[in-house]
Amino acid sequence: MDLLLPHLGLIVWTILAFLIVLFILKKFAWKPILNGLNERESNIANAIASAEKVKLEMAQLKSENEALLVSAREERATMLKEAKDIKDKMIQDAKEVAKAQAAKIITEANASIHHQKMAALTDIKNQVGKMVVEVSEKILRRELSDKTQQEGYIKQLAEEIKLN
Repeated sequence: MDLLLPHLGLIVWTILAFLIVLFILKKFAWKPILNGLNERESNIANAIASAEKVKLEMAQLKSENEALLVSAREERATMLKEAKDIKDKMIQDAKEVAKAQAAKIITEANASIHHQKMAALTDIKNQVGKMVVEVSEKILRRELSDKTQQEGYIKQLAEEIKLN
């Protein structure tokens, strides 16, 4: 049982050794340990503050990006609308030009048809006039003493004209 119960001398020497170690630690090690802990605590606080600052900046950048996206979409919609308006105007202008050209071509074609019709009528009149002159000339060249002979000859010429 003596092993389990310490002697008074052992207790005193243990307390004295503890106090010496405590004094040495307090004198040399306690301040650096506390300074290290304080420094670490301030570093952690700074890191948390920096993280919060970065988080706020990211939120601000995100809202700015969303605003830029909205403005880009609006600008894209405006550009598409302008392009559609320009396309519609170009199509309308092309239709008007095509209609004007078609009207011009139709007018020119009508004028050409009218001119050719008038030329054909003039040609027919000239041919009829030549035929009348030829018939009259043939009648006058032939002796026309007999009226029955004259009527027969006119019928014969009329038959020739019908055949031509």
